[in-house]
Amino acid sequence: QIQLVESGGGLVQAGGSLRLSCAASGTIFSINAMGWYRQAPGKQRELVAAISGGSTNYADSVKGRFTLTSSRDNAKKTVYLQMNSLKPEDTAVYYCNVVIRDMNYWGKGTLVTVSS
Repeated sequence: QIQLVESGGGLVQAGGSLRLSCAASGTIFSINAMGWYRQAPGKQRELVAAISGGSTNYADSVKGRFTLTSSRDNAKKTVYLQMNSLKPEDTAVYYCNVVIRDMNYWGKGTLVTVSS
């Protein structure tokens, strides 16, 4: 069992910054990967950034602008997505994702809106 609590998101002007957080609790010792996906209206859900096996992968569209970091204690594992130089095309619902033994677990999503 895994529980995901997302925070952050909101409305920001182009060029601004936001930070998303996702805290996972439960069977965190079994987590293989953790990160963020996003889905814009009318588009498929896509990877934004994820940590797996000690390495971090980023979508090409966010490289150099977004940074994913993580922290862990005995009770939870948290990932932070720092989003800088935001663009209107970054507007989407952002979903926290955890992979445990090839099973995907999703947060409820948080809306990020970037105005031009």
